Amino acid sequence: MADHLFEYTLRLGDNCLILGQRLAEWTGHAPILEEDLALGNLGLDLLGQARAFLTYAGKVEGKGRSEDDLAFLRDAHAFRNVSLVEQPNGDFGQTMARHLLFAGWYSLVLERLTQSQDSTLAAVAEKGVKEIAYHWRHAAEWTIRLGDGTDESHRRMQSGLHQVWGYTPELFRMDETDTAMLRAGVGADLAALQPAWDARIDAVLVEASLERPSSVTRSNGKQGVHSEHLGHMLSEMQFLQRAYPGMEW
Repeated sequence: MADHLFEYTLRLGDNCLILGQRLAEWTGHAPILEEDLALGNLGLDLLGQARAFLTYAGKVEGKGRSEDDLAFLRDAHAFRNVSLVEQPNGDFGQTMARHLLFAGWYSLVLERLTQSQDSTLAAVAEKGVKEIAYHWRHAAEWTIRLGDGTDESHRRMQSGLHQVWGYTPELFRMDETDTAMLRAGVGADLAALQPAWDARIDAVLVEASLERPSSVTRSNGKQGVHSEHLGHMLSEMQFLQRAYPGMEW
């Protein structure tokens, strides 16, 4: 049970950590100043949730690893985030497409986790669900604005969707850890979330005049099988801690 709980909590924390880092890469590069601030704040929301999940994961593991150890001293194969969140930002349309698909799913997961038998996960989810509700609205509004905007913005938004859509099946795939946590009353039934996710995503795509892609990309990020993109990102994210072990500011 403890092994599954550690793995499950690690997945939640890694999803937030990696996507938060991706959003932070927009700092100073967003198309308008307002979005420069907004994307940074979205990343901070996710970083806060990552800290909570990874701190708890370290306690569950019982090996004395802190949130910093888990964030900065693991190699790519030890990360358990879904492949969607590690995909490159691309242009602003692709970033919004990735965030739309993830936030639409993650908000549903957090809603279920507020009822978790694990009081720590339920408490983190209770706070996080309010934050991610804004993430969903923000991504949905931009998707509609770009998709139903100019020919160029429509093209870029549609292209962004095609770039990241294939990674979505992994979001709903249940494995041994997911099933164990569901049976214990701790985790969410990911497969059961798909109809609600489909409905909310399809509603946005219709309003945005965008086509729903049908591509499928084989991805197993939850099992530690990642694209080359994660390794490149971690080399930057972990540089200071790796170069100066134990550095205190």
